[in-house]
Amino acid sequence: MTERQENQPEVASPPSRRGLLVVVGILLLIAIIVIAGVVPRWKARAALRSETYQSAIPTVAVIHPKLGAPVTEIVLPGNIQAFTDSPIYARTSGYLKKWYADIGTRVQAGQLLAEIETPEVDQELDQARADLNTAQANYRLSQITAERYEDLAKTQSVSKQDVDNANGDFQAKKAMVASAQSNVGRLEELQSFQKIYAPFDGVITARNTDIGHLINSGAGGPTTELFHIAATRKLRVYVNVPQQYSQSAKPGLVADLTLPEFPGRRFKGTLVRTADSIDVASRTLLVEVDLDNPTGELLPGAYTEVHLQVPPSSPILILPVSALIFRAQGLQVATVQDGDKALLKDVGLGKDLGNEVEVVSGLQASDTVIMNPPDALVSGETVRIVAQAAAPGATDTQQQGQSGSPD
Repeated sequence: MTERQENQPEVASPPSRRGLLVVVGILLLIAIIVIAGVVPRWKARAALRSETYQSAIPTVAVIHPKLGAPVTEIVLPGNIQAFTDSPIYARTSGYLKKWYADIGTRVQAGQLLAEIETPEVDQELDQARADLNTAQANYRLSQITAERYEDLAKTQSVSKQDVDNANGDFQAKKAMVASAQSNVGRLEELQSFQKIYAPFDGVITARNTDIGHLINSGAGGPTTELFHIAATRKLRVYVNVPQQYSQSAKPGLVADLTLPEFPGRRFKGTLVRTADSIDVASRTLLVEVDLDNPTGELLPGAYTEVHLQVPPSSPILILPVSALIFRAQGLQVATVQDGDKALLKDVGLGKDLGNEVEVVSGLQASDTVIMNPPDALVSGETVRIVAQAAAPGATDTQQQGQSGSPD
């Protein structure tokens, strides 16, 4: 029985185990096929996603702001005035006897300009001198009388009251002499005003009288003005400086004057004083510019343009207009921070220079500014710098060509 068992054939593996192996093999084959088909698609989608993300990053050209000039020239209108300008009136009444200076005559201080006949003043002076003589005669008589009474009083020949009356009359006569002398002096002064002299060196700009005219003393109106004289060797120019430049308009500032009748020429002047007060109506500071005029070629009353070399109160940066962003929240400039992040900054502008503008606030010289920023650009957005834009002052065509080409 034992041998029969040993001669029997081996029993086969259970069919369930073979089937399991087949199933596993089939599943592995399917997995391999699936992976071989899905992985390339996944990689393709990932590459597409990355490419789309990279394409969405704005490509920008950048520039650094340029420092503005150390001084800014501002051109303001001004009116030239004589350094000293004065009307000349008569101080005494009478008739003009003769005049010696007409319009355009250059005169020296103390030069005789005209003579006035004053018959009334002459008669009053003669009368005053006669009154003075009378007062002096009465004074001498009262003095002698008072001295006599003093001598008689020593011998008690006259009463004390008579002596006092004589002394009182003497003092009264003395006062009358002083009054008469004062009146004579006053009339002599009026008579001296018969001759009119130039008060300072200058040029006669107006003559409003002629021989035989009735002259009224004083400065009662324009008809009584005899002459008008102006000192023109030195001139004044009053200029209204805008409030924006008021802190820089200090005495000593250089100013050049240009006039339409002198094309190509500039006359040197100096700012000498300011009003130290802003005019409420115009929001300007009144300043005075003085200049020498030794040849007299510049005329008082002329219009001029004053070129002031004003140092800026704070550093000024220059940017092309294409770097500005105009939005509802105000004027902005896009800059690049940390190498690839956009940051929008609010800025304040100064002068408009055409293709460029002055930036007076909100920007630093070290900032990297984006040229032609996209309309939808926001702070924090990633950007890609591909080119250094043209320096400020380049043409728009040059800037566009450089911003569209890589380094």
